[in-house]
Amino acid sequence: MTTPPLLIDTDPGVDDALAILMAHAHTDVLGLTIAAGNVGLRHTVRNARTLVDLVGKPTPVFAGCPTPLVRLPEEDAVHVHGADGLGDVGFAEPKAVAADEHAVQAILRLTREHPGLTLVALGPLTNLALAVRLDPTLPQRVERLVIMGGAVTGLGNTGRIPAEFNIGFDPEAAHVVFESFPRFDLVDWEVVLRHAFDDDEFNGWLAAGDPRATFFEQVFGTARAFNAKRGRRGVIAADALAMAVAIDPAMVTRMEERHVAVELDGRLTRGATVVDWSARLGKPANARIVMSVDQARFGAMVRRALGA
Repeated sequence: MTTPPLLIDTDPGVDDALAILMAHAHTDVLGLTIAAGNVGLRHTVRNARTLVDLVGKPTPVFAGCPTPLVRLPEEDAVHVHGADGLGDVGFAEPKAVAADEHAVQAILRLTREHPGLTLVALGPLTNLALAVRLDPTLPQRVERLVIMGGAVTGLGNTGRIPAEFNIGFDPEAAHVVFESFPRFDLVDWEVVLRHAFDDDEFNGWLAAGDPRATFFEQVFGTARAFNAKRGRRGVIAADALAMAVAIDPAMVTRMEERHVAVELDGRLTRGATVVDWSARLGKPANARIVMSVDQARFGAMVRRALGA
């Protein structure tokens, strides 16, 4: 399996942390561009730096946008990830430092220096939307864009019932990206729920792993308790699934190509991803919607990231 280098736009976050560990275990990572989302930008940047320390590689971290493009966010994910985004464990100040270059400028520069890279978007799409507005040729330099976001039949996870968090946090940014990139892979919240890991099996991986597994077990408690309280079964690894698809696209066993848009105005549906399942709008398909993956291959990638 030969994987192009990755550029990761993210808002770490517990599930982002596992995805970033996966990326470093399987391929080259050109940089982490950071947005606000799960928690505020100060925390997400610090969490990225903590993860760089953990993997022991000189991956640059670029701080990006502290707010959505237009409206202030209606909610964050502190109740899932903890106030600091990593389960409120209280890690020491990381040694890695953030670069002076803004995340948006880093996206444009790195795609020029490494045309054909894979861009993986694990959080709100604010940085990416600004980048493509500054340089509309950006999509031509990206071989694949993989987005973790959306809920393709309306089974969202926010206060606006049909909306998924990443898209709902900054719908205008998602609209810009969906309209600007002619094709992207979409790993939505619903496919994530279908590919949760068995609790006991995952606990075994944590027990057999190295310091990365110890770290993840520490940070995962808050999110795990929240999901259990909501009746969600198994270990839900949203960003890890998107990362697995980015690294190993052959693991996808079913994909549907459809036009996907973002609702911007609905009182109850703002941030929802609207899929033209029947091609009634006459618009070309812009999304390859991942419907299922090889669960064994997914699990093997996670185990390797945990050192198990």
